[in-house]
Amino acid sequence: MADFKNTFWSDPKAEPKRKYRWTLNIGQIPTYIIKKVKKPAFKVSETPLDYINHKFYYPGRVEWELVNCTLVDPVHPDAAATMMAMLESAGYNFPTTAVLAQSTIGKSTASSAVGSIQMSQIDTDGMPIETWNLVNPWVQRVNFGDLDYSSDDLTEIEIDIRYDWAELVKHGSVPPIG
Repeated sequence: MADFKNTFWSDPKAEPKRKYRWTLNIGQIPTYIIKKVKKPAFKVSETPLDYINHKFYYPGRVEWELVNCTLVDPVHPDAAATMMAMLESAGYNFPTTAVLAQSTIGKSTASSAVGSIQMSQIDTDGMPIETWNLVNPWVQRVNFGDLDYSSDDLTEIEIDIRYDWAELVKHGSVPPIG
C-alpha cells in the first residue's frame, strides 16, 4: 500500500506551483498582453566513446533552448509596432538606400533593444516564488499571426527569445529537493 503521509496534498504548508500564477517582464512590453510563455529549458550534449564491445557516453556542453511566448496584439499599446521598433533598435534598417542596407544587427544592440527579461512564478498573494533571469536575451523570431474572416479570436503575436543562459533566483527559505 502506498504511503500518502509525505505527499504535498497531506502537508498543509506545501503547495504545488500553479501554471496560471506567473508574470513575465520583457522590456517595454506590458505584462498584461503576454498570454503564454515557455519556461527556460536546457539540454546537455553527449559524446559517445566506443570501447571493444561497449559504448559509453560522456556529458558535453549545455545548450539553453529558446523561450517562446504569445502576446495578444491590442490596438493600444500596439504590440506589432513595439516589436518592429525593437527590431529597428537592434540595428536593422530597411534597405531603402545603399548606406542603410550595409548596417547590421549586433548582439549588444539586439540585447539592449529587448532589455532585461524576468519570468516569475508567484504564490496566492502575488509574491514571487522563483524568478528566472534571461542573460543577454534577444528576439530571434516574430510571427505576427493570421487573419481570418471566419474567426473572432484575438490577434496574437508569437516570439522566440534566444539568450546565453538563465539564472534561477529562489525566493523565501524553501530548500530545493534532495
